[in-house]
Amino acid sequence: MGRTRKRTSRRELATMARSKDNDEAYIVDICDEILGLKARRQHRFDFLCGDPGKSGRQVRLPVDAYYPELCLVVEYHERQHTESVSIFNRMTISGMTRDEQRKRYDQRRAEVLPQHGITLVVLCHLQFDCNNAKRLRRVPGDRIVIEQRLARTGLLTRRPANSLFSGASL
Repeated sequence: MGRTRKRTSRRELATMARSKDNDEAYIVDICDEILGLKARRQHRFDFLCGDPGKSGRQVRLPVDAYYPELCLVVEYHERQHTESVSIFNRMTISGMTRDEQRKRYDQRRAEVLPQHGITLVVLCHLQFDCNNAKRLRRVPGDRIVIEQRLARTGLLTRRPANSLFSGASL
């Protein structure tokens, strides 16, 4: 009897192709390796919402990576989080620029997640070796930066037993 293989959807294929060039995916992949867990990427919490639109509806805000076993969220801030980037800076439906909205939502994550017992770790492109376009060079030192930042949370010593690094000290 032959094994049946799970078909990879077009959406999954597109995500995999994008992740090769995506700094956020690269950073989250390293976090997955260090923690020995697979993050829920672009996870949305019911309690973390954006500003109401014209209809009054609020959209749940995504986080880059959520590790429910550790009550941990990792956010990677690319250059648009620290400087104005014209391609990203347009007016939003709430009447503010995307830069202003991004700052507001970053602050909301920083305030709301801890209120729900979730540790937030923000990794910024400025902490890593970047090229002139402020994209990551993807050097071995990236892992060290991430390990050190995660270690400061104290969560590395509380990893689940099925973690790749259980029992190891970093």
